[in-house]
Amino acid sequence: MGRLELVAKEYGYVVLVLVFYCFLNFWMSFQVGRARKKYNVPYPTMYAIEADNKDAKIFNCVQRGHQNSLEMMPMFFMLMILGGIRHPLICASLGVVYSVARFFYFKGYATGDPQKRLSIGKYAFLATFGLMICTISCGVHIIIA
Repeated sequence: MGRLELVAKEYGYVVLVLVFYCFLNFWMSFQVGRARKKYNVPYPTMYAIEADNKDAKIFNCVQRGHQNSLEMMPMFFMLMILGGIRHPLICASLGVVYSVARFFYFKGYATGDPQKRLSIGKYAFLATFGLMICTISCGVHIIIA
C-alpha cells in the first residue's frame, strides 16, 4: 500500500525540526531546574525576589529565557505546521534558524545580562517573519486554488 499523499514528502523535515525544538525546550527546562538548585529558588516560585535572594537577577534571567521561548512556541509551531504545507523546505530551514537562534537567545539571557540574548537570538525574529510569509502564501494559495 502506498503512502497517503496529503503533504509533500519534504514535510517530514518540518516534523523533524519541530521535534528538535521539543528537545531544545526540554534542555532549557533542565537548565532552569539546575538554576533553581544553584540559586536556591524552590518550586513553585516562578521568579526570585531580589530582596530575598542575592542571585535573583541571574536566576530570573535563566527563567525568562525559557519562559519567553515557551511564550513564542505556539506561534512558531503553528507557522511551521501551516506554512510547511506549501513550503516545507523553506519552513524547515527557517525552523532550524529559529531553533539555533533560540538556543543562543537562551544562552545569552542566562548570563544575567539580558542584552546578550539578542546577539544571535535576534535572528529568531527574522525566521519568524519568514515563517509568517510562508504561512500567508499557504493561506492565499488555498483560497485561490
